Amino acid sequence: MEKRVLGRTNHRSSIATLGGAVFIYPVETHAGDQFIKYALDRGVNHIDVAPTYGNAEARLGKWVREYRDDLFLACKTGKRTKQEAAEELRSSLERLQTDHLDLYQFHGLDTQEDLTTVVGEGGALQAFSEAKEEGLIDHIGITSHNPENILQALELMDLDTILLPVNYVLGAHPEPGNDFRPVLSAAEERDIGVIAMKAVAKGPYPGERTRDCWYQPFTAKNEIKEALRFTLSQPLTTAATSSDMEIAKMTIDAADNFEPMDRDEQEALIVRAADWRPLFPRS
Repeated sequence: MEKRVLGRTNHRSSIATLGGAVFIYPVETHAGDQFIKYALDRGVNHIDVAPTYGNAEARLGKWVREYRDDLFLACKTGKRTKQEAAEELRSSLERLQTDHLDLYQFHGLDTQEDLTTVVGEGGALQAFSEAKEEGLIDHIGITSHNPENILQALELMDLDTILLPVNYVLGAHPEPGNDFRPVLSAAEERDIGVIAMKAVAKGPYPGERTRDCWYQPFTAKNEIKEALRFTLSQPLTTAATSSDMEIAKMTIDAADNFEPMDRDEQEALIVRAADWRPLFPRS
């Protein structure tokens, strides 16, 4: 699988990232292990996980222990204060069976209030900085569904990575609350690595949820392939897989056979999605 440099981290990450969100929904032990092995066998070397992803950390722990030197391990916390973030970091390290993370991220930093708390006195940023000094984490990143908040965070923190939604449906409906392009430009200027999420998201469900993800995903192999091609043809490093295991496998397959998408092809997808409802901003 193709590898790309993740900004100033200098790590060469696979263009597909194994998203630990696949363990949010019930997954039988053997099926979960088979999925992880499938991803690693296809060349995936970047893992993104969080303590809120069901039992993902515990499920991944034995694999991290065995393949630690070959993996770029990214975790995150939704805690906003120094004490809570420090405690959650140590719990994540224990469950993941490792003594350090390659990347620790502020999870879902979507509001101005959260950002203010994180960077303020006694905020989570202090825990991150101290953990970095202790060697518990190597790099600091942010994840958010809100591009405006990310741009503000870049002015307040020294970040190594950004994880945000990048897909062609959002590209067809740009507005401040969902436009990924200014973030990609800012990241490129600062040599910040970018990880995409929601690459295969079509939009909100029109009715009841039908897959193991909270948004309506593309489900056909050709749809997933072209959606991923669009995302990976933007100036970014890698795309995290979906919480739906079947779709995650198809995404890994598509990444393993990735071919860049030219401007005309990208524009055709944007035109196709002109009448679709984008996933963000959420009403």
